[in-house]
Amino acid sequence: MGVVEEPAIGRGRSLSVNVEDIKARRGEAPWAERVVISDAVEVVAICQNPGHPNDWHYHLEDEWWFIYQGELSWTIEGQPEPINVKTGDYILVPANHFHYIQVHGDGPSIRIATTYNGEWHRHDRENKPPAPDGARID
Repeated sequence: MGVVEEPAIGRGRSLSVNVEDIKARRGEAPWAERVVISDAVEVVAICQNPGHPNDWHYHLEDEWWFIYQGELSWTIEGQPEPINVKTGDYILVPANHFHYIQVHGDGPSIRIATTYNGEWHRHDRENKPPAPDGARID
């Protein structure tokens, strides 16, 4: 599920994009497409089916998502239970918290991730919490 490198918005490109147009162009899940890139932030649309494996990771900066379609849950370090979200919800994972994303329901989900530009998945640190069942440990 590679991310399309050229964003739809910013750096000399359009000033708007429509998620339905991205869905039509990309087709069936899984896919990810970089929507916005600037000096400060990166926005990626991510489409996955239920059961798609995701990794147990953290970032040095906050990361947040808007749920465009579907049902998901985030298992977040320090939270007693996964946080369930659905179409129309926002969710934030604070910096330095391991997290794991699961897609639920009968169809694909689309989440719009916003991160600081250049922030990537990190998998190791002191006092790493155990990964939830089903999480990839990359």
